[in-house]
Amino acid sequence: MIRVVLADDQALIRAGFRVLLSGIDDIEVVGEASDGAQAVDVARKARADVVLMDIRMPGVDGLEATRRIGQDEDLAGVRVLILTTYEADEYVYQALRNGASGFLVKDTEPEDLVHAIRVVAAGDALLSPGITRRLIADLVSRPRPSQAQLRPQVLAGLTGREREVLAQVAAGLSNDEIAAVLYLSPLTVKTHVSRMMTKLGVRDRAQLVVLAYESGLVVPGAAG
Repeated sequence: MIRVVLADDQALIRAGFRVLLSGIDDIEVVGEASDGAQAVDVARKARADVVLMDIRMPGVDGLEATRRIGQDEDLAGVRVLILTTYEADEYVYQALRNGASGFLVKDTEPEDLVHAIRVVAAGDALLSPGITRRLIADLVSRPRPSQAQLRPQVLAGLTGREREVLAQVAAGLSNDEIAAVLYLSPLTVKTHVSRMMTKLGVRDRAQLVVLAYESGLVVPGAAG
């Protein structure tokens, strides 16, 4: 059973999600929260697997709550799905940096919500190549970091092949697409991605994209 906490300051939205998820056999809503501080507390007490987290909440917002969950060793197994009103939410990038496993728009189709919860609870990457490309589009619109702001040292432990795979992940390619580009098997690519996550201490594919950008391995908007 996947244990889910609903964090949104609007009771009507929480109620809607609760009703939607109540008929799913392998998902149980174990708590609700109306602000970020409460979300962290409820996630801990309810032993949640997934928190559906709104960004804009009073007091402690969803960004800070996500950061607190991501940095709390006792909550290492908790995955955060950010709920946004629009796909181009200006805070999505920061949420991913803070440890979110991905994001959903609030009017997402019920089957997509259920699928996302299952994927994240299983520890897999939530972001599809299409969503990854939207993240990249957001990065492209931002000012490029200066050399002083880049952190190439974070990738020091990666092999040359892992860096090649990471560059393709950051380009929004799926494992099958990366396999075709680098002449590897999809299983080998999956293994490289898994090892990179372990080495870099990240939870999912989205954070790999962020690190590839922040390290300077890839430059959004550059030719090719």
